Amino acid sequence: MTRSLTFTAAGALSLLAFSLTHTAGAQSGGFAGPDNLRQVTVAEAAELPDDTGVKMRGYIARSLGDEKYEFSDDSGTIVVEIDDDDWGGFEVTPDVHVEITGEIEEERNGNELDVETIRRAE
Repeated sequence: MTRSLTFTAAGALSLLAFSLTHTAGAQSGGFAGPDNLRQVTVAEAAELPDDTGVKMRGYIARSLGDEKYEFSDDSGTIVVEIDDDDWGGFEVTPDVHVEITGEIEEERNGNELDVETIRRAE
């Protein structure tokens, strides 16, 4: 009986240690260094090839429906697609300066940007 209680206690402690280790790991962040994304203007993005990773700063002017928005900077406008789950609770109005990152998508009507992250521009 004492032996099974010892094994049960040891097992419980091992499970607790495993759980704490993985919980702490789940809360830690990832790489915080520079990214390899090219900072471009809307006009430059319109000329880039499909799947090019970019970063842009500007404003979301309006919603076009179906997770698509009109994004603008001083050089022009481009359609961006921002999935509902990529907003992360961040609310934007047309006067909030934002930085978006994502990949260029070639479409029939011109390039669009599939947005991966959006945040307030510094």
